[in-house]
Amino acid sequence: MTPSLTTLPRFAFRTLLPALVLVSLPVTASGQTPAASVQVAAAVSAAPAGDRDAATVLGFGADGAMRTLRQGSNGLICLADDPNREGWSVACYHESLDPFMARGRAEADAGTLAMPDKPATLYVMTGEGFDVASGTVTGGFLRWVIYTPYATPESTGLSPMPGGPGAPWLMFPGTAGAHIMITPPMPGGGND
Repeated sequence: MTPSLTTLPRFAFRTLLPALVLVSLPVTASGQTPAASVQVAAAVSAAPAGDRDAATVLGFGADGAMRTLRQGSNGLICLADDPNREGWSVACYHESLDPFMARGRAEADAGTLAMPDKPATLYVMTGEGFDVASGTVTGGFLRWVIYTPYATPESTGLSPMPGGPGAPWLMFPGTAGAHIMITPPMPGGGND
């Protein structure tokens, strides 16, 4: 499996950052935990099509605790939406990002958390929800983030500011959380 790329400042802080700390992964508007099969189908919607069947999926039990719903074999981990959070969001990332995703940016910046030694990708799908009957995301929007710890504009040639929809740029340069953002234009026009 080969990882890929994702987002914009205000949009990133509002929707992506919570997912990155593993605390903002919502599932249904009702707040009830969907069946594991539904969580798996929704979670892998953020992954490249060829990687979905072999991805590990983390989701939620009736008690609200996160657990492994399906063990995978391709190095990709997908997170189901959290039914106890407002909105709907799923994400997938390379297994080398798992310690970072599980503990958060603060420990990485403190140097107490192992970071990937090469670029690793996070796939993020947000939307209005997941249609169980059709197995599709309603109002889905996919974007990618490529983590490149401690990368700088000088080491990558990328701007530290967004240049427009679809243009790559480097967010949090020089930090453990440095990553390349690529966000396609949002459905309906413009990124906010």
